[in-house]
Amino acid sequence: MHVRSIKIHQWYVPVNNMHACVPFSCLGTMESDTTTPNCKESNDIPLSPSSQLSSPYIPVKLEEYETPGFNVKKLLKKAKESCRCDQQSILSFFIKLFPVVEWLPHYSLKEQLLGDIISGLLVGIVAIPQSISYALLASQDPIYGLYTNFFCAIIYFAMATSRHNCVGSFGVLCLMIGESVNRQLRLAGYESDTGEERVANTTLNGTVFCDKGCYAITVATALTFLVGIYQILLGVFQLGFISVYLSEPLLSGFVTGSSLTILTSQVNLLLGIKIPRHDGVGSLVLTWVDIFRYINKTNICDLITSLISLVLIVPVKEINSYFKDKMKAPFPIELLVVIAATLFSYFFDFNARYNSKICGDIPTGFKPPAVPDLNLLSNLALDALPIAIIGFAMTVSLAEIFGKKYGYPVRANQEMIAIGMGNLIPSFFSCFASSAALTKTLLKESTGCQTQLSSLVSSVVMLLVLLWIAPLFYSLQTCILGVVTIVNLRGGLRKFADTPKMWKISKMDTVVWWVTMLSSSLISTELGLLVGVCFALLCIIFRTQRPRATLLGKVNDSEIYEDQFTYKQINNIANIKIFRFDTSLYYANKDYFKSSLFQKTGINPSLVAAMQKKAEAKVKAILGNNENRFSSKLNCLKATKTNATQVTADVPAPIIDIHTLIIDCGAMQFIDSVGLSALKETRQDYQRIGIQLLLANCNPSIRRRLQAGGWLTGMEDSELLSFHSIHAAVQFAEQQGQAQVMENEATRGAFLSPEPQDVLVDSSLEGPL
Repeated sequence: MHVRSIKIHQWYVPVNNMHACVPFSCLGTMESDTTTPNCKESNDIPLSPSSQLSSPYIPVKLEEYETPGFNVKKLLKKAKESCRCDQQSILSFFIKLFPVVEWLPHYSLKEQLLGDIISGLLVGIVAIPQSISYALLASQDPIYGLYTNFFCAIIYFAMATSRHNCVGSFGVLCLMIGESVNRQLRLAGYESDTGEERVANTTLNGTVFCDKGCYAITVATALTFLVGIYQILLGVFQLGFISVYLSEPLLSGFVTGSSLTILTSQVNLLLGIKIPRHDGVGSLVLTWVDIFRYINKTNICDLITSLISLVLIVPVKEINSYFKDKMKAPFPIELLVVIAATLFSYFFDFNARYNSKICGDIPTGFKPPAVPDLNLLSNLALDALPIAIIGFAMTVSLAEIFGKKYGYPVRANQEMIAIGMGNLIPSFFSCFASSAALTKTLLKESTGCQTQLSSLVSSVVMLLVLLWIAPLFYSLQTCILGVVTIVNLRGGLRKFADTPKMWKISKMDTVVWWVTMLSSSLISTELGLLVGVCFALLCIIFRTQRPRATLLGKVNDSEIYEDQFTYKQINNIANIKIFRFDTSLYYANKDYFKSSLFQKTGINPSLVAAMQKKAEAKVKAILGNNENRFSSKLNCLKATKTNATQVTADVPAPIIDIHTLIIDCGAMQFIDSVGLSALKETRQDYQRIGIQLLLANCNPSIRRRLQAGGWLTGMEDSELLSFHSIHAAVQFAEQQGQAQVMENEATRGAFLSPEPQDVLVDSSLEGPL
């Protein structure tokens, strides 16, 4: 018998929940009610068990600890223990509230006293002109700046955990205080825009008539009272985490923008002109417009004095900064210029001859304590909030910086309570809000400060000024105070030079810096801070909403898997794709997760499933129309060569080159319910086209969420869908692939066996044997 060569034509389509492929030749028997007796379904095809592989995968199973649930009894017991009023608990609470009680008995006079005295004296000397100039920035009389720096340092000394922080008037806070005070002055009927010192129809506590200066400090003390309350509450309820939303680029941009506003507000003092004071949106631009409008009225005496002071102070300050490591103490050029300018103004009578504005009478002694005007609290509640946040953010950040540098612990919540009490108590003594000041803190640290005892020394210097020296500054020109304020803005303005370096490190942080800086200077200080925080949060959301998504490959023969699009010589793994999503999966990025997964793998399961369904329907139609051309002798479907070629040409089946998709969850911190649903939908979509989906590097919280969300429902071994490493998932997938190949070979061998019902032969062989 002459037998011509036999050519086999088979087409395989994936079947749900099966790794083997079923030939099209048996699709009719699988989906019809009547089956040919001798034709076997795919489930009956003998498969090679995975146990025949050389090294079967053994999943790692870990037993978790029992997570403690919410227990009311334990909570009440803990609350009861914390509220005990025995002697030991009261002593412990007192020591925590006043850390000075703990470290002062161990103070070393021999090793620490000299450094504290020197740094305290130098900081006190530098703080004298700054206290007066910053008081004007806060729209207050000069004496109140001295009060503020005296009282807050004493309270911070007793309650702080930081050894190097120097608290007092801070330029940015003074600017914010001044804006709030000016708003209240206008609401109360004071003509602050024209600078007139007339008495308005306003009473203090309903009893005493109050002029502009009196009402300004009344507003400031009420504002400071609220700031202290806010900061203490933040510390008591341990809400210091709020400061994490004020990132370093955001704070830097805010300080720089505020520095521009402060500089603008001091230019009129340097020129000796009177211009309307603008607050709110666009105040910086409006102020500069008024400066150029009234520049023809510049006081020549003030201008010359300002230029000479700048020429003297700026170079010396730069020399101090350049040689700070070699100099034991910086040269006090500011104080010397203030003293010299005061003497020149007094002996040459600049005020009478050239109409130069001077500080005027600065009283000595202290005012009796008074309760802040509580009627103003409702008007100042919102204004106090950003001042409180900026104040404690600066204080805590500086405390932590120097605590890490010198290796001593800093308690952030205690620092907030300390600065809160440093504002609350002084508000009864005619003081405005304060915080840790960067320039004075750096000076304090560089001149040998050891403990907060140096703050007491600085307060003694302030006390001498308050009791005897303050009246000597009567003839001091206010333009000198403007120069002192502007010179101390150098640190904030220098941040412009750091933006190119910042851009190379992080473009997003640079954008946050510029947005915060521009909004703080061009809009307003408070709104600028709010805009900066909101924009920074939007940037974080944007980063997590559209993160980097990539495919991983194997590094040579190691167990390391890296980004194929970043590193060279990364090997692809046959029939396996490893997808990495570099952030958590949640409701905002679920769509991007799917789209990036489809794009990187090159397979959209929905489209592939539709194409396969269409191809299957066409195959059924073609085979159904040609049933009369199949022989019944073999009792099975036998396609002719011509029909097979026609099916191949008419029905182009989609090519799928992978059988396993692995998702690396190592960068995912959490998955919410929407993200879990998206993950389950993705697994179902890929299962429809015969691709299994595995997870790797899941943290325990994600594993619990998967288990609670029904991800493992119906699985015999839950560990097979969540692997502890990518390599373990790859090993499992490769073994599954080998098992599938063996199953396909077994299927092919079954169809090629001598049994006639399992072979597809050419129809030309039909006939009598």
